[in-house]
Amino acid sequence: MPRRRLPLVALPLLLVAPAARAQPPAVALTLRDAIVRGRDAGIQALVAANQARIAGRRADQRRAEVLPSVTGTASVTRQTLNLDELGVPQSPGVTDPFTVWRFRGTLTQTVFDAAAFARLGAARDSVLAAGLDARAAGELAGTVAGLAWIRLASADATVRARAADSAIAASLLEQARALAEGGLTPAIDVTRNEVTLATARGALEVARHARDRARLDLLLAVDLPPAAGVTLVGAPADSLPFDLPSSPDSAAAEALARRAEVAAERQRTAVAEAALRAVKLELAPSLAGSAFYQGSGTELDAVKGSYNLQLGVSWPVFDGLRRQARAGEQALRLEVQRLRQRDVERRVEVEARQAALDLQSAAVQLRLARERLALAEAELAQAQDRFAAGVAGSLETTRAQGAVAAARDAVIQAEVARAAAAVTAARALGALADLPTLPPGAPAR
Repeated sequence: MPRRRLPLVALPLLLVAPAARAQPPAVALTLRDAIVRGRDAGIQALVAANQARIAGRRADQRRAEVLPSVTGTASVTRQTLNLDELGVPQSPGVTDPFTVWRFRGTLTQTVFDAAAFARLGAARDSVLAAGLDARAAGELAGTVAGLAWIRLASADATVRARAADSAIAASLLEQARALAEGGLTPAIDVTRNEVTLATARGALEVARHARDRARLDLLLAVDLPPAAGVTLVGAPADSLPFDLPSSPDSAAAEALARRAEVAAERQRTAVAEAALRAVKLELAPSLAGSAFYQGSGTELDAVKGSYNLQLGVSWPVFDGLRRQARAGEQALRLEVQRLRQRDVERRVEVEARQAALDLQSAAVQLRLARERLALAEAELAQAQDRFAAGVAGSLETTRAQGAVAAARDAVIQAEVARAAAAVTAARALGALADLPTLPPGAPAR
């Protein structure tokens, strides 16, 4: 029975067919664009920004404690009076009904309250800490988006590599068939190359599936509709304009000076210190003033005015040691916050040092992977020449082809590792905040 030949002439169409499917208009994204979109338009970043605004509104509520309060009231009353109840012997009994018109304006103002001013300062520090938290959340969301871009770029490169593997396998199969028909190689060589081609086609389909999933992850990270198309622009190594230090010591120093998480924890420590001062200052006297002006009468055209001015001092002398207990509690909270700050500072320093080491290692790994690919391609070329000359079988070309595929994967992974190390290092050093914000309308979904 004649051997069934694979339709190799249709293979190029098979490789490009998925790209020809109808796709919606694609959004062009560089790695930098993805990071900025994730940082400014990602859901987590927007939630954190709103949390910072909530903290600002709480500070406004604290500010009300030291701002003047003005109240206006107006009333009309129809009433009678029991003069016997009031002890008026000259006019016993109950009066006839009469109407009272009353208009009052009241003003109160805290003149001096050290505890209230300290609480207001703590609230303002809390707003700064919330803003820094929002910045840190945005940088983390940008990092996630950048890594998603890199994974999609890696998936695209893998698809191209598997397509190249399939093309090589198809070429070797045609060569084996020609040699077999000329009696220069056994039929087993043809079968081996058919198996190799089938394996390469299967790997290509797996790579396409991984690429489609990576595209969805990127769209989610940059807050674009899942049905949107996306086109990656540029190479990962050329998209980040960062001057990243390679020395672990310099990286650690820069991270401690720039990371939003460190600044936020330091700000929270200031909040805890201000809260402790506020509790202690509650034992100090406070000064407040109030005034009201009232117009009243039984007829609107007979309303007469009166006023009251008051300035008072309040000095809490003893409250059952409640304030002292609260001060002790707040002192412990301050100690806990200082421990948190120290832990965050050490974690940030470790992250920065690790990022510097990762950058160094990624550069070396990429150089070695490229050297390996060059050697594997040279080996495959020599194996093809030997196979064409009939001095070697298909096993040699199959092994060489596998070595090229593995070397290509190694280069892709090394490029991904270098790009991921650059993005992670930029985040570890707090450099993502330096990227310009999105233009108006860009985050639209």
